Amino acid sequence: MSGNPRAAAVPAALVPGIPELVARLTALWREVGEGRPALGRTFTRRERSVREKALAGFVRALRDETKRPPLTPEAREACQTRIFGAFGRLARQGLDWQDRQIDVLFGAGFDRAAVEFVRAARSFDPGVASADVFQACRNVWVANGLQKLMGLPVRLTPSITAYSLLYPYTDNYLDDPAVDEATKLAFSGRLRSRLEGWETVPANPREKTIFDLVSMIESEHDRPRRPQVFESLLAIHQAQGRSLGLFRSDGPVSEEDIVAISLEKGGTSVLADGCLVAGSLAPGEVEFLFGFGGFLQLMDDLEDVLADRKAGIRTVFSRTAGREPLDAVTDRTLRFGARILEGLDALGAPDAEPLRELIRSGLGRGLAATAGMFGRLYTRSYLRELEAHSPFRFSFMNGQRRKLSRCKTALGKLMESIAFVSGR
Repeated sequence: MSGNPRAAAVPAALVPGIPELVARLTALWREVGEGRPALGRTFTRRERSVREKALAGFVRALRDETKRPPLTPEAREACQTRIFGAFGRLARQGLDWQDRQIDVLFGAGFDRAAVEFVRAARSFDPGVASADVFQACRNVWVANGLQKLMGLPVRLTPSITAYSLLYPYTDNYLDDPAVDEATKLAFSGRLRSRLEGWETVPANPREKTIFDLVSMIESEHDRPRRPQVFESLLAIHQAQGRSLGLFRSDGPVSEEDIVAISLEKGGTSVLADGCLVAGSLAPGEVEFLFGFGGFLQLMDDLEDVLADRKAGIRTVFSRTAGREPLDAVTDRTLRFGARILEGLDALGAPDAEPLRELIRSGLGRGLAATAGMFGRLYTRSYLRELEAHSPFRFSFMNGQRRKLSRCKTALGKLMESIAFVSGR
């Protein structure tokens, strides 16, 4: 088990507790008020033209690489170098990143950890789908970002690998239409028992795989010495149960209840990341990470608005879409996120300021770009105002997304191939 000098100075249990954290965030959602939040600088037509050229160049570079898949370690190494170079040009010319901000990603080990994760996922389960690997990779990036923000080495650990895979596996199980409701409920109970530390017999090979991931976390974190780790895992398990309950319910549910469930689900997810990378957290870290995760979940809810509405999953966005424009709820989410990010200095590693800069500037811009994907759900005047603060026209960004979507399968195979470059 790895040592962590921070652990001796923090409480054994999560403080504040989950109910208090959910109540505070839900109150903040109510209190952020009306009106348009600050959206940052605007861009002239000429400035936007330069930035769009950089984005088009990056997309073209990715598509070109899928047409000549690398077949040797040397070719894979060269492919990786070209892709990283193309992203660097996009970051500088299209996103206005400074060298210090690019260096914090490529110099701190984020790229190496992602490559190692793809290998680890394939080693753990050779049959895992590429889409699941790259879905899980998003959590690896979150965990690595927290490592950097907390002054810890950026690296892949057994518990980051396990946690990043755990919820794609469990989500796929619970979403599988071939598995009846009683079986799913019984599995959820056994998983809770396993997370609590009880010796629990898996009912089938799929459950054994999931329980093996819990064992990987236990191999790094000792339960008596790191209780916050397992408390946070139980918290996200409970939050997912509430989320599923909301999905199944046909009765009336208030907007505040819907928001609270999203905030709890996202908050517990990132809180677990923080506990896994640090072993234990101080109260200020707990509060910030929970709020940060809640904001990220709201961003995901907007990204999934159409799929959620079709599936009958109730979020603050899917509930509003089709009834009225999403202008007001998107503004509220932006204001909410700005308030959450005021606490970013709670993770105050001195050399992580470039990463904090990227987070502060990038999340609001990312939410606005996501809104630009769903033009018919907004008023035209609202989208025009958001777009004025975007380095790219929304129509242009959507066109580039479509180009990448058409080669998504080939791109996934290419990214996985790069992960197996010899000696990296």
